Amino acid sequence: MKKYLNYSLIYAIAALAAGVFYREFTKVMGFSGTTTLGKAHGHLFMLGMIVFLIIALFSAHFKEIKDKKPFRVFMCVYNTGVPLTAIMMLVRGVFQVMGTELSKGANAAISGIAGIGHILVGVGIILLIVSLKQCAAENEKTKEATK
Repeated sequence: MKKYLNYSLIYAIAALAAGVFYREFTKVMGFSGTTTLGKAHGHLFMLGMIVFLIIALFSAHFKEIKDKKPFRVFMCVYNTGVPLTAIMMLVRGVFQVMGTELSKGANAAISGIAGIGHILVGVGIILLIVSLKQCAAENEKTKEATK
């Protein structure tokens, strides 16, 4: 449980840093429009901090979740996907705030890498749900066996 709370804390700090960067960078640059830069803050809070707080709660109930192969894969895939997505949002947002015109190739590269990050997050969420279903099924078997 402590490990997942630590992940949650790390994502919370990253989210706060992204929020401060967004606020200060747009202020310094005199930018007042909407930008992808502002969305990285919320993504890190929701996909990072909140998800790992929920996982910490589940791990208290399902002690064996950390031993499930889908969960171990989830940890690698998800913790690659969320930072990758957030970093590419920051990159895109910085270019938007600076008013930099990107070439088609650079624009596609940023979108493609962010897309890969989103795919990894999606796969990670599916793996997490599969892990939770496995734990729930085992708990039901245990309850039935003790009746």
